[in-house]
Amino acid sequence: MAQMRKNGQIKLYGEEAFAGMRKAGRLVAACLDMLVDEVKEGVPTDRIDALVFAFGMDHGAYPATLMYRGYEYSCCTSLNHVVCHGMPNDKPFRDGDIVNIDVTFLLDGWHGDASRMYGVGELPRRAERLIDVTYESLLRGVAAVKPGNTVGDIGHAIQSYVEPQHMSVVRDFCGHGVGKLFHDEPNIVHLGKPGEGSLLKPGMIFTIEPMVNLGRPHVKVLSDGWTAVTRDRSLSAQFEHTVGVTADGVEVFTLSPKGLDKPPVRRAS
Repeated sequence: MAQMRKNGQIKLYGEEAFAGMRKAGRLVAACLDMLVDEVKEGVPTDRIDALVFAFGMDHGAYPATLMYRGYEYSCCTSLNHVVCHGMPNDKPFRDGDIVNIDVTFLLDGWHGDASRMYGVGELPRRAERLIDVTYESLLRGVAAVKPGNTVGDIGHAIQSYVEPQHMSVVRDFCGHGVGKLFHDEPNIVHLGKPGEGSLLKPGMIFTIEPMVNLGRPHVKVLSDGWTAVTRDRSLSAQFEHTVGVTADGVEVFTLSPKGLDKPPVRRAS
């Protein structure tokens, strides 16, 4: 099983792996689509967690976060000022809340990993704008993926868009290689300089998952060891796709089958 361990080397995958990642990515995207009608006022986040678990089991997939390093839930639900790794609980959604739901399924040995923002009822304009900017930053990061570019090009594409909007990019968390392993090389930092960092080559597979704060970029992890929040209590948002580097560009494995992976994020009435 040595090939299943993180060994500091960036793996280059072939067509069989890309086919497996397409299947896993589609399933995660379909699960996130299913949740669009479930995120509403009065629904607790542990209800979302139960739905994710059931969806995975119904489709022959295992939620990769469940019991990962002791984490006890099938997804992460990061609400308002929670940056990432928010743990589901019995607290219900309220009007005006924003939440990132992060799902990873292990399907036939491959990890599909994605997250999206959802809104509850009427959102404050600042929350809507934060979500729009964060989504656009993800698109710009994805567009920077092609052979010959670098990880720094991805980070620069995100940072150079976000900061002129008077928002900040979180430094403490990053994207990561993914495939047979949940977390692998390379790290995908969401800020940087063009031409710096690891060279992008066909066959690389990783996540891009910018976290953007309305206030300062600083975060702290709460005493539960998982929940990361903004130090200044400002709102935070995140979008995530899993992508593969192709011979001439990029393939996104986690696009929504129904086109529901982009703002606006409020549930249709």
